[in-house]
Amino acid sequence: MKRWILMLVLGVVPAFAQTAPLSADVVALRDAAQDLASGNLATAETKLQAILKEHPDEPRALDLLGIVRAQQHRDEEAEQVFQKVIAQAPQIASAHVNLGLLYAQTSREEQAIAQFHEALRIEPGRTDAVQALTGVLRRQARAVAASDPEKALAALMDARKVAPQDPDVLYDFGMVALHMNLDKDAAEAFRGSLAARADDPAALYGLARAQMAMTQYQDAHETFRKYLALKPNDASAHFADGVTLAVMQSPDEARREFAESIRLQPVQTESYFQIGLLDIDAKQLDAAAENLNRVLARDAHHAGALGAMGRVEFERKNYEKATQYLQQSIAARYEQRQAHYYLGMTLARMGKQEESAKELQIASDIEHAEIEKQRTGVHIVNGPQ
Repeated sequence: MKRWILMLVLGVVPAFAQTAPLSADVVALRDAAQDLASGNLATAETKLQAILKEHPDEPRALDLLGIVRAQQHRDEEAEQVFQKVIAQAPQIASAHVNLGLLYAQTSREEQAIAQFHEALRIEPGRTDAVQALTGVLRRQARAVAASDPEKALAALMDARKVAPQDPDVLYDFGMVALHMNLDKDAAEAFRGSLAARADDPAALYGLARAQMAMTQYQDAHETFRKYLALKPNDASAHFADGVTLAVMQSPDEARREFAESIRLQPVQTESYFQIGLLDIDAKQLDAAAENLNRVLARDAHHAGALGAMGRVEFERKNYEKATQYLQQSIAARYEQRQAHYYLGMTLARMGKQEESAKELQIASDIEHAEIEKQRTGVHIVNGPQ
């Protein structure tokens, strides 16, 4: 709060030369504002009280006195002074901003937001009001992003209306949208953030994740390379780029990324799991089993690794073992199309046609739902209104 108040004081000094509410007091008001900016509260108050002795209701002197009280941590008095200014001169935007800052400091965020909005109604685009409002809205969004993402998104949409190009607002919006599977909105927001800060690693990583979610794998790979040029020791990014490359049918490059991820973070499961999948595709079943068993040694209920081991045993024609692994995989996470598919194929090989047909139908239903989700891809924001 103190930093914001100093910004307001510095910003208000040149305004006196233009508004000059009482010409005889212009110099005293300017000097008091300069004293406030320098931290000389006692001197500023002496000058303001001299003005108010002659003109008790002078709104700009009262506004500055309210700032003095706020910096003295006399919050109740500061609130009363700002409210008096607003009652007498409701069109003075700085009083609304100052009262909003006081409310924000005392955790009355909804009241603060209302005051900032009123200041912006009076003076659209006012910088201090925009910064204060977006700051409060971003804090609100971060506080509820995990528990109530819809509320977080609404707060950030409000912030985007007043600061449509603010890179921090856009980044926060992108993260919440990504969490809510609003992938197009997330990508749009991250690109907007990167337009202001082209080398922001966090926004690059977020954009790459959104591109992956939209199956734009070539774009995601290129974005990950930009990110890794800035953060070459990020094991998770090497892993994510490896997944992208695997989907793009570039197994050798994918293996290199997974290997680098393991080198940077040896104690993990996911890169070993992905290498195991590449081994299966290459028909290197012993290598696949070795890598997948590494995963299961650390996480016995890893649904993906259990399903992949089922595939290994299916390829080895060990159908009883394949069935056990695949059933364990489905028990760990039901919505796995491939596990149901291979269980159906395995049961067919075992002559259990009715059970096989049931599993294959489940696999088909899951695939249909996945395709429909991609086709309908939700997009809620066309741009700030």
